[in-house]
Amino acid sequence: MINLVWLVMVLGGIILAGLKGQPELVTQAAFQAAQTAVKYALELIGVMALWLGLMKVAEEAGLIKKLAQILKPFTRLLFPSVPQEHPAMGFILMNFSANLLGLGNAATPFGLKAMQELQNLNPQKNVASEAMCTFLAMNTSCITLLPATVIGIRIAAGSANPTEIVSTTLFATTVGMSAALLTDYLMRLWYNRKSGAQKKC
Repeated sequence: MINLVWLVMVLGGIILAGLKGQPELVTQAAFQAAQTAVKYALELIGVMALWLGLMKVAEEAGLIKKLAQILKPFTRLLFPSVPQEHPAMGFILMNFSANLLGLGNAATPFGLKAMQELQNLNPQKNVASEAMCTFLAMNTSCITLLPATVIGIRIAAGSANPTEIVSTTLFATTVGMSAALLTDYLMRLWYNRKSGAQKKC
């Protein structure tokens, strides 16, 4: 679907430029966008290397594990069907910890491994389990204490105050995650009641 949207936008731009008699504008815009993309990508390498390096240092120093220990009661409440010592719980905690620090790139591998382990626990392999749905809701809308990646992009773009978004990001992600987990909980209740009613019939 997204490919279709991009195709319509590109073709629309070409057609409009042709109707105005300025087809060269399309080429100029394409080259300018490509140059900007390369510039930002190169500038972000340093910033991302710094943050990911700090994340690795924190992991080696045991800070990530300590944060995961603090979050254990929270994850126990969210994932009652997952044994606490199961590898899935470790990956969930690591994913959540990385997302809290705004390091989406570092969180992604943990998220993929968590889903693999949750699938191993899933009795119905062709249907997502409750734990998988809860994890997806949590991962997609996770609270961000420090949006490191976005701050890096703002630095690369020359922002005068790249960290000014911290408070608004924290508020927005807190509201988003609360809404996602509440919806997940209500849908789970509804599904369980529906399944219970069908079994009685």
